[in-house]
Amino acid sequence: MTDHHARTTGSYSYGGSPYDTHTSSLSHPSRQTVKFITAATIGVTLVFLSGLILVGTVIGLIIATPLLVIFSPILVPAAITLSLIAGGFVFSGGCGVAAIAALSWIYNYVSGNRPAGSDNLDYAKGYITDKAREVKEKAKDYGNYAQARAQEAAQGGTGNYGQARAQEGTQGTY
Repeated sequence: MTDHHARTTGSYSYGGSPYDTHTSSLSHPSRQTVKFITAATIGVTLVFLSGLILVGTVIGLIIATPLLVIFSPILVPAAITLSLIAGGFVFSGGCGVAAIAALSWIYNYVSGNRPAGSDNLDYAKGYITDKAREVKEKAKDYGNYAQARAQEAAQGGTGNYGQARAQEGTQGTY
């Protein structure tokens, strides 16, 4: 007959439950009792320590409150000054990190790597180039128009005013 329970060799057991069904029923309640007593002792100790800390904090506040009121004309400006100094250090550190990140991004972009957002930069660069070309063409057209008007005026073209206005209407407004 095969034993389906753990096989033991000496004091070692192979496969099987650590809670063997062949042990006496008295060991389980005593183990649970020890666990409960240990947990209760630790819990009561921690509650007692937290109560002591609370009482110590209240006593410390009772003692420190008059000192805080007396020294508040010194402590409040000192606290404000220290907070401004700390804020300045944090801000300057943040700016330094941002500068390093920006320089790293620029280095990656210039060296040919494609950092995040480089496609947006390329699009914006193309868009600005196109707009600059359009502005240049419009300025050239307006320069030609102004030059033609100046030549008409130099030729004594006060009589050509109506013709110039008609030409203005066909070229559009600038």
